[in-house]
Amino acid sequence: MNRKLLAVAMAALWVAWGTAHAAVELDNYIRQEAFTDIKLSPGGQYIAATVPLERTTALVVMRTDDGSVVGTFQPPRNNHANHFDWVNDERVLVGLAEKSGSLDQPQRTGELYAMNFDGKAGSLLVGYRVEGGGAGTRIQPKKVESVAAFLSDDLPNDARNVLVAVWPFNEDPFTRADKLDVYSGRRATVARPPVRRADFTADAAGEVRFAHGAGSDNNNKLYYRQGMGDNWVLVNDEAVNNRIDRPIGFSDDGALAYLVSEQPQGPSAIVSWNPSTGERVTVLRDDVVDPDRIIYRPGTQVPVGALFMGDVPRSRFFDEQSADARLNRSLQAAFGGPVYVNSSTRDGDQLLVETWSGGNPGDFYLFDNKAKKARHLISRGSWLDVDRSARVRPVQLQARDGLALHGFLTVPHGSDGRNLPMVVVPHGGPIGVHDSGRYDREAQMLAAAGYAVLQINFRGSSNYGRAHEQAGARQWGARMQDDVTDATRWAIGEGIADSKRICIYGASYGAYAAMMGTIREPGLYQCAAGYVGVYDLPLMFTRGDTQDVASGMTYLRQWLGDPAQLAQSSPVNLAAQVKVPVLLAAGGEDKRAPVQHTERMEAALKRAGVPVESLYYRTEGHGFYTPANQREYYTRLLAFLSRSLGGETAAPARPAAP
Repeated sequence: MNRKLLAVAMAALWVAWGTAHAAVELDNYIRQEAFTDIKLSPGGQYIAATVPLERTTALVVMRTDDGSVVGTFQPPRNNHANHFDWVNDERVLVGLAEKSGSLDQPQRTGELYAMNFDGKAGSLLVGYRVEGGGAGTRIQPKKVESVAAFLSDDLPNDARNVLVAVWPFNEDPFTRADKLDVYSGRRATVARPPVRRADFTADAAGEVRFAHGAGSDNNNKLYYRQGMGDNWVLVNDEAVNNRIDRPIGFSDDGALAYLVSEQPQGPSAIVSWNPSTGERVTVLRDDVVDPDRIIYRPGTQVPVGALFMGDVPRSRFFDEQSADARLNRSLQAAFGGPVYVNSSTRDGDQLLVETWSGGNPGDFYLFDNKAKKARHLISRGSWLDVDRSARVRPVQLQARDGLALHGFLTVPHGSDGRNLPMVVVPHGGPIGVHDSGRYDREAQMLAAAGYAVLQINFRGSSNYGRAHEQAGARQWGARMQDDVTDATRWAIGEGIADSKRICIYGASYGAYAAMMGTIREPGLYQCAAGYVGVYDLPLMFTRGDTQDVASGMTYLRQWLGDPAQLAQSSPVNLAAQVKVPVLLAAGGEDKRAPVQHTERMEAALKRAGVPVESLYYRTEGHGFYTPANQREYYTRLLAFLSRSLGGETAAPARPAAP
């Protein structure tokens, strides 16, 4: 080959390498999604959406015809519009929550705020911040009661009232059901159940029929009554049959109730239950995964099917030949992938349809059910080039004890998925959480740096049945960790991962698993990174927000074990066994995983002579909110991984627009 041809060939190779492995543009991954939740108004004139801001989540109301904003509500710092419902064409009810970090699960405060579509006539109706002269928390005109309240049913046939579960402010309350006037804030009690911490389900006429709750022992009970004034009857007791039943609605004629039933073995089922005869019939059950979201007939509260988030998303129906099933199949064919009818007008003529994939966080369309035409409304990540997103595919394997494990592998765009540097990312939680294969910003960012990303739903994860979740009880650092190890070795055996270029990284529990991975499996990982992690298990019983109430202490003992026995499973006491570089990051205001976990872990590693880097932000919580702090953290993370694995680092920040 002559020199000219060699130069051209080398230039082409350089361009190809630069295209596939360009420095990572962090703006694509730290930018907040446009919204978290979105719903169509009963008449179809408006859509309301929760919009994440730096340290709060606002509610925004827009016209469906042109997208113009007509009303807003922004809670104070660290407060969030957590959920909302249209009560009628004019009035929106918003439930508030607090969280101090981007990875925190919102903690509902029991406050309910109502406003008109244009943002006017806003009022805090219920909650601890309601002032004595305000509109809310009134049972009688001159009596103000300090309680928390949570929406149970929006009562679609009542344009003024909703059904709320009212909680007194004590650790283990007996709750009650009240009707709440969303204009005046006045309430009237309609049911008092014989179970603590209950929520309620009403029938189409607005009568409270079910109460589901649990005491400080966390054993779930379900009660039923025929109507107002009738006695409550115990339908299900978890302590007796190791099953949890939760009502999701009634049939068209009201003769049958539908329940999601967690089974002792295998995934959860949807069953019909006849209150008159007691007959239970399984109407829907997947072989592998639990129902993810219930599908309701447009314009009604009648359940007709469910969305299952397995290896691929699938919608299934009680009657696969029904009009509801045919509509879903036609929408899937039109959009070329999974769909979910997020909300609809009360007449069922206009549907808000969501589409998504592993490479696309989601698009929403307004579908005219009569004309059979769709119009794009809004995207979660309009700035993303989804055609260049990393590819996400499902994986299946067996753990060493034969347990079936499922998860997802993300590989760089354009890669053949072979012999790649890999980052193993155990999810946080860990109990009751799972990776679903939907768009994951961190996984996409790591793939953009050139890494395969492995996410495995180890035992303890939700979505794969009650037994799979309960198999994680008291298995921190043990079989839960073995599952992550087995998945890593599976990826090596399949030729996906280069065995000499693997790191492990996680947040919260995932950070714990990252440290324990290097301790239990020397030589398997070349580095480890932990973000807002827990590393001292006995400390979880004395510091943080989980143990604040009796049910929280019960939870910790059920799922972690005896605190006197947990020191031997705590990375802070095993730092001398870590033989690879470590990166730690934490927030000083973290209530879920207090910063002392990370400080103690860092000190222990330094005493053991382990190379350790750290990053602290004293004003951040369980996950960093501030974009500048996120940028610095992910810049440090990519640089850290690159030193062990050779992937790309972050591109310099773009200058601000003039």
